[in-house]
Formats: sequence, C-alpha cells, structure tokens
Amino acid sequence: MNLPNHPSAMLADFAASLHHDAIPEAVLRRTEDLMLDCLASVLAGSSARAVRSIAAYADAMGPTSGPSENLVTGRATSPAFAAMVNAAAAHMVEQDDVHNGAVFHPAAVIFPPAIAVAQALGRSGIELLTACVAGYEVGIRVGEFLGRSHYRVFHTTGTAGTLAAAAAVGNLLRLDSEQMLHALGSAGTQAAGLWEFLKDAADSKQLHTARAAANGLMAAWLAHDGFTGARHILEGSQGMGAGMSTDSDPSRLVDGLGSRWTVLETSFKFHASCRHTHPAADALLKAIQDNKLSVDDIDRVVTHVHQGALDVLGPVVNPTTVHQSKFSMGTVLALIALHGRAGLAEFDAALGADDVAAFRDRVSMELDEEVDAAYPLRWIGKVSVYTRDGRCLSARVDEPKGDPGNTLSRPEIEDKALRLGTYRNAADEDAVRRLIAQVWSIADSERVDAFMRPNA
Repeated sequence: MNLPNHPSAMLADFAASLHHDAIPEAVLRRTEDLMLDCLASVLAGSSARAVRSIAAYADAMGPTSGPSENLVTGRATSPAFAAMVNAAAAHMVEQDDVHNGAVFHPAAVIFPPAIAVAQALGRSGIELLTACVAGYEVGIRVGEFLGRSHYRVFHTTGTAGTLAAAAAVGNLLRLDSEQMLHALGSAGTQAAGLWEFLKDAADSKQLHTARAAANGLMAAWLAHDGFTGARHILEGSQGMGAGMSTDSDPSRLVDGLGSRWTVLETSFKFHASCRHTHPAADALLKAIQDNKLSVDDIDRVVTHVHQGALDVLGPVVNPTTVHQSKFSMGTVLALIALHGRAGLAEFDAALGADDVAAFRDRVSMELDEEVDAAYPLRWIGKVSVYTRDGRCLSARVDEPKGDPGNTLSRPEIEDKALRLGTYRNAADEDAVRRLIAQVWSIADSERVDAFMRPNA
C-alpha cells in the first residue's frame, strides 16, 4: 500500500513490513539476550507491593484464565492484562535495558505485550523476535525524535513506549502499513508518563510501563478492526512533538530504517539503579580500585554529570523507599564504596543504614560541560574523590558496564538472569535455567509457549 511520504507513515510502513529475513542474525541474537534480561527482571519485580497492586487490579477486572501468561501470579489471563502486569514488574527493580540516545527502556514495554499476543495468536518464536525488533526500532526512534526537552518532564518509557508496544503487537497482528499508521496514531494519543512522581516516592513508574504496554496493545488491536488514528501523530502541528517537546527532530524517526539496527545500540543495566547513576558509579569504582582506597579514606565525592542526571536525580535528597533510593546518586555511590557493587541485596539493606546515609551526604553532583555535550549518545562517568589525607583523585569511564562497547557476554547475562529470577524466591534455580534454555532456542520454536510453569 502506498502511504504518504512523511515520517510517521514511513515508520509505520517499516514496522508493518518487517520480516525476519531482513533482520541480521546479530540483531536476532541480541534480541534474545534482551528478552532473557527482561523476563528475569519481571520475575525479580513480581513480589513488589506496587506490582502486586496492579496484579490485584488485573485479577479483579480481567479474566482469571486465558491464552497469555501472567508471570507475576503464575496464572493465565487475557493478552491485555498479561501485558499490563508483566510490564509493571519488568521495570520494578531497575535492571531492565536502556537505549542511551533515546533515554528509553525498551524491553519493559515491548516484550510483555509481544509475548502475551504471540501466546494468544499461536505465533512462532521467530515471529515474536521479529515483532520485538520492530518495537525497538520504532520506540527508540520516537524517543530520539522527542529529544532532551521531552525527558525533563516526561518519562520517555511511558510515552515512546506506547508506540513501541503498538508496533510490536501490530507486527504480530500482521497489520498492513495503513493499519499500522492508525495503530501508532491511537498509541500516541494515549502516551503519558510524568516525572513528578519521583519527588513523592510514588508508585507511578510501574503504572507508566503497565499502561504503555496495555495501551499500545489496544491501539494495534483496534487498528486491526478498522479503528483509525491520527496520521501525523508524531510530527503533526498538534502531535506528540508539538505537545511534548521543544527540540523534536522528525528526521530521527526515519534515521537508517532497515540499515541502522538500534537493538545493537541498547545497553544492559549492570547496577540495580537508575541508569543516570551508572557512569559515576563505575568511575568511583575505578578510582577506588586504581588507588586502593577504602571507604574510610574518602572524605567526599563530586560527580560530574549531564543535565538529565540533575533533572531526574536532583529531587531525591533523602530517599524514603528502596525504589526511590535507586534514584539517589549518594546512595548508589555509598553502596559502591561500602560493598563494591549496587545490586538488589545491597539496596534492600541500605534504607535506614547509618553508614549509607553518612556517605550519601558526602556526595554531590555538578554539571560538566563535556559530559553534558556528549549526552545522550554517550554517558561519560567522571568523579573527583577527595580523600581524608588531602588528595583529590580523578577517574572517568567512557562506556559504563553494559554499554554496547562494554557489554555483557551471554554467560554474564545468564548469571544476571539467575540472580534476578531467584530474587525473593520468585523462582527456583532449576526453573530459571529452563527459562534460559527456552529463550536461547526461541527462534526455533513453532509456537511461543509459557515460560514458567503455572502455579498448582
């Protein structure tokens, strides 16, 4: 079908027509890596109070049986409610992936709806992978299009994520280009997610991913039934760019479609915290290791950061919940100094700990011109460490652990999945190992089956 030659239409045509034969093998394999990382994150977040609230809502409002797997409750339900609950859990422990340039967490809003719909429709594993690639390529470009100004107020994973979910589900529904354009239009008009929640330690972040996944699924499903949406939802005069950004760039929507694979640009999260803390955390760890410092040697730490870090982390001065502490630069660096890592167990023990609070209060953030100019394409980590004996030690990292140039190997991804999947007894080790094996062979699966055995 010949659509008008404008960015929204070109993006829709790409998502609708994408077939696995056009996707390089390296992209498919990396999509498997990201899928495992996401599913393990869902398990790790499954016991959290906020996630359980959304799961209880789904149980009250939705069916208690169906074709799609709710990984939080271990029961089956409809695609919409499985997508919603699993997406809420995927983003809970702050271990899901991130695309630096888009400042966007794709996995949490793409894999849950895509898996739920693939299970409902009986799609194959390669069809699922293809749909997820479509979601990544659309969502990341929408995030880049919306720009830095968008992220100051809006949580891009909730906004761009709604379109990413629609693209993935639309590909599985085999929408044509016209239908996919309508799906993106309906997704964009529902896109939402505001950062104000972080000041209050509110639960809204889980709602952002839950609704992005469910609303994107709804948009695609409606388009399949002939429901129409705005044709210029992104670049139109009253579209997302106009309403949610002051620096939107429509050229980013079609940048390298079919040749530049943003899946390969997506980073894994090594620390269990907001990605804005990771560069400084890695730089502090380097300073400690290079200079053989102990926590008692350190008087204070200055982190040299980009404006986005100040915008998101700056309001979190005295975290009152474990989740909010993951957005506290001082808390993250305290864990690095005290334990050499900022993992799930360390965060669970940190809240209210006197040694963590004492170190946290000695950490500050300063805007750095070099770091800010490189962001968001590169997330440079720079710290100045002032020691009790009067020294000032500097350290930097140009690619935090997990970035494409410093990525996780498959054994490291498996190790992370085992830690996440068994967190708070979400699953036993044997079940997680079966999950790992199932994901590694997903491309050869004739049908996407349940990833975890249902509860008895």
